[in-house]
Amino acid sequence: MELGLTGRVAIVAGASKGLGRSIAIGLAREGANVAICARSQDSLTSTAKFIQETYSVAALPIVADLRNHADIDRVVDGTVNRFNRIDILLNNAGGPAPKTFEESTGEDWEKAIGLNFFSGVRLIQRVLPHMKSRSWGRIVNILSSGVKQPIDGLVQSNAARAAMAGAAKTLAREVAVHGILVNNICPGRIQTERVNEVDAATARRKGVTVEEVRRESCREIPMGRYGQPEEFANAVVFLASECASYITGSTLQIDGGFIRSLW
Repeated sequence: MELGLTGRVAIVAGASKGLGRSIAIGLAREGANVAICARSQDSLTSTAKFIQETYSVAALPIVADLRNHADIDRVVDGTVNRFNRIDILLNNAGGPAPKTFEESTGEDWEKAIGLNFFSGVRLIQRVLPHMKSRSWGRIVNILSSGVKQPIDGLVQSNAARAAMAGAAKTLAREVAVHGILVNNICPGRIQTERVNEVDAATARRKGVTVEEVRRESCREIPMGRYGQPEEFANAVVFLASECASYITGSTLQIDGGFIRSLW
């Protein structure tokens, strides 16, 4: 299938590792140029080098903390200065530390909302004018399966990401007339450092081993295993493409069948 991504320009947040890195690679494989941002200079630079050498597209690494307004401006302005356009935005941010409601402080809540809600909103605000000027755009927000089925011990993430899902659903209706599509994708148990962290926190809370936590998780997943980042990225790349031309306002889970909800 020809996805129509050759020559497109994507901003991929949190692209130095995990899901963000896999998404950036997936877009590059389809011919898109990518501006990748994260807080880690070394891993960001190595990811950009790998993309350029492997897929012969441009990869612009920008070190940024997306909780910072000035850094968001620098990412968007740097992308436009380099490529003169922005077609695709992949909103992706690491989650807050695993905690229960009673363990979470006011400062914890402020950080979580800043990272998992406000950073995405501000990025969208900055890229929308560039997409509207071309009457084409794809915004994909990487959220969590907690949006549809809250995850124990991740109360801040459950709340902040649900807020982002609500904002995205509303935005999708507002900008569809401009040819801009807005969707959310919710990873389930995908084998990343973040999931390893959550599994370790769950093991500590329950007083069991990490291996026991993973076995229990796999029993709840109809496919019987954790997903791989590349499997998740494939769905994201499709939603960012020309082929997803009539999909907007959707929240799709990639979870091996874990979520039981009908909606």
